[in-house]
Amino acid sequence: MIKKESRNSMRVVRHERVRKNVFGTSEVPRLCVFRSNTGIYAQIIDDETRTTLVSASSLDKDLKIANGSNVEAAKVVGEAIAKKATNAKITKVVFDRGGYLYHGRVKALAEAARENGLEF
Repeated sequence: MIKKESRNSMRVVRHERVRKNVFGTSEVPRLCVFRSNTGIYAQIIDDETRTTLVSASSLDKDLKIANGSNVEAAKVVGEAIAKKATNAKITKVVFDRGGYLYHGRVKALAEAARENGLEF
């Protein structure tokens, strides 16, 4: 019988492989995306000091998202993270897709963040 690795364990392997090359500095922090069955989360992280500078998620009460696991919610979270980043004087980031394919919710979040002023 063939034993198949779980999708999440394979995603973690891809994420570790990408993280060897993607590093957020204080000048250009890292925009990290996490996607679950119920929501989508984004953080802007400075890896030098190991601090989260800005975060947004579909669970935030001020965003008022009914269903956090669809493309529209990802667009709203992308807009929110970009606005919070510009308020914190962050314009340029390095995108970390977290081992997920650049498709669907991850792509919608990234494009919404780009449209609202983040450069990556």
